[in-house]
Amino acid sequence: MNGRVYLVGAGCGSYDLITLRGRRLLESCDAVVYDALIDQRLLLYTRDGAELICAGKRASSQSAVQEDINSLLVSLAKQGKTVVRLKGGDPFVFGRGSEELADLSAAGIEAEIVPGISSCIAAPELAGIPVTERNKARSFSVITAHTSEGTSDFGSYASYKGTLVFLMGLGHLDELAAGLTGGGMSPDTPAAVISNGGRNCQRAVRGKLSDIAEKTSSAGLKAPAVIVVGDCAENQLLTPQQLPLSGVSVALAGSRRFCRRLADRLCSLGAEIGLAALAEVETSGAAVPDLREYSWVVLTSPVGSELLIKELRSRRNDLRSLCGIKIAAVGSATAEVLDAAGLYPDLVPGKYTAGALGEELCKKAGRTGKILILRAEKGTDALTDALAGYGIPFDDIRLYRMSHKPVRTEITDDYIVFPSADTAASFFGSGGHISPGTKVVCIGEITAGSLEEIGIRDYLTAETATADSIINRIIKDSEDK
Repeated sequence: MNGRVYLVGAGCGSYDLITLRGRRLLESCDAVVYDALIDQRLLLYTRDGAELICAGKRASSQSAVQEDINSLLVSLAKQGKTVVRLKGGDPFVFGRGSEELADLSAAGIEAEIVPGISSCIAAPELAGIPVTERNKARSFSVITAHTSEGTSDFGSYASYKGTLVFLMGLGHLDELAAGLTGGGMSPDTPAAVISNGGRNCQRAVRGKLSDIAEKTSSAGLKAPAVIVVGDCAENQLLTPQQLPLSGVSVALAGSRRFCRRLADRLCSLGAEIGLAALAEVETSGAAVPDLREYSWVVLTSPVGSELLIKELRSRRNDLRSLCGIKIAAVGSATAEVLDAAGLYPDLVPGKYTAGALGEELCKKAGRTGKILILRAEKGTDALTDALAGYGIPFDDIRLYRMSHKPVRTEITDDYIVFPSADTAASFFGSGGHISPGTKVVCIGEITAGSLEEIGIRDYLTAETATADSIINRIIKDSEDK
């Protein structure tokens, strides 16, 4: 039985400008075929196991062929998958969504459209420019600077009385301005260019047709950009707030939970976020034993906490089943997952490492009762060595493993963050590369040791295994540059 394809507009710029319907489809779909211009944070809201396929199209970069994208969508649907085709802006506003829809229909594949906020209105708005305004412009026209035959005949729009909005025209700005003035439009007509609309790195310049190309070049604006021509373009441009990490780009690797947590905080400080690799949970098949046999349950990660809570719910065990059992968590992120379920750890070590957890557990638990450890297959021996050395009986249950899937293999961001040794080893082991200007940020000595083994010597280490510590390390380093 064939699956279904949803052509979803991701909106302009920031991930939270997608519609609620689009977000819900992302959370449940089997595969996502996404454009290069989307905010990659949207991929963090897909489920573990979802297939993520980049079908990017960017100016001056190698692009996927449209016919190949169409064939890919048909192929995925014929495998019975629910597919989200995630497109920047709106699927039908110069997004070639109609071509994809036509091929899907011809192949007998059911499809739906989920509209998105197009950059043709959103980018000007976010810069403080309305595309229509009483007494200035009663209409607007959206024009692509590219046609199948080449560039547009810009002079033919010179007599238009409303606002002109040009997409994909930054590389032809000189030609565009000359064409409009050559067609009879006044050189003094207001014009503006907005680059990276809706992102932390959004920039804009305002001028006239006679000087907008020079001003844009001097400002170093880059694609994607929206060009606005007409009286509305003289409106005061909004200047994005300067934040501690404005102009800084950070690539993240790790679980969806970790990346979402870190991305939200980094973006609030002005950083641009990209993804390097996603770690997904694969259960090992090991069973959680009867908790009543233990005096302590020890959790070394947020994933372990989630699996414990899921197991309790599957058994229909409420908080009463944990009566008399104490809980230890390796750090604040692990404790937060437990807190959300109404479980409050009796022990969180001052230093968020397995070794420190083992040492403090020995002091607090003593030799009375048995300890249950629920963790990943590749957990460090520091915890169990401490317990064994103190003569405390324990069961070490390896509930899950993390599999790492690259999102990008060539990283040119200012920073890349690795939350674990396994994540770093997997990224570089699968062909990942970083540019000479990219600094690596890691959590803890174990991850640092893994980087040393890989041959990376220039890295930053967060003081503690927390999101705040990672962010503070990046801020300090960026200030020192």
